[in-house]
Amino acid sequence: MQSTRSVEIWVGIFVALGFAALLMLSMKVSHLGDLFAEQGYAVTAEFNNIGGLKVKSPVKMSGVRIGRVTDIRYDDDIYKAIVTVHIEPQYDKIPTETTVSIFTAGLLGEQYIGLDAGSDEEYLTAGDQFDPGLTQSAVVLEQLIGQFLYNSGGTND
Repeated sequence: MQSTRSVEIWVGIFVALGFAALLMLSMKVSHLGDLFAEQGYAVTAEFNNIGGLKVKSPVKMSGVRIGRVTDIRYDDDIYKAIVTVHIEPQYDKIPTETTVSIFTAGLLGEQYIGLDAGSDEEYLTAGDQFDPGLTQSAVVLEQLIGQFLYNSGGTND
């Protein structure tokens, strides 16, 4: 009788640990754990077209994830999308002349923001904005196909 009870207790502990591991794994995969991290700083960038960029998309520099997109909104005064990114605190030496581009991971993959460091001696701080002249919008496949068809259609002599 006593050994059956101890086996049931150990099975209960094992099942509880399994549920805790699944919860942690799901939080890690869905990046919900990143939302609770308040350290770091936020900067904004203006884009003419953000394509399929979404909140929680990664921000990468040299292929390393240094932050995430936290907010996307439309500014009807300048007719552009304003993207707010949260940069992790250990990456505090990003030059103000950094080029910001929207890339696609793979042929049909999700979109992310890629940063290419400039040579400025000043660094971005909380509340700063990337230089609007150094932002490159997302490449929209439909526009490229349309341009190709339009350009190739006019060469029938």
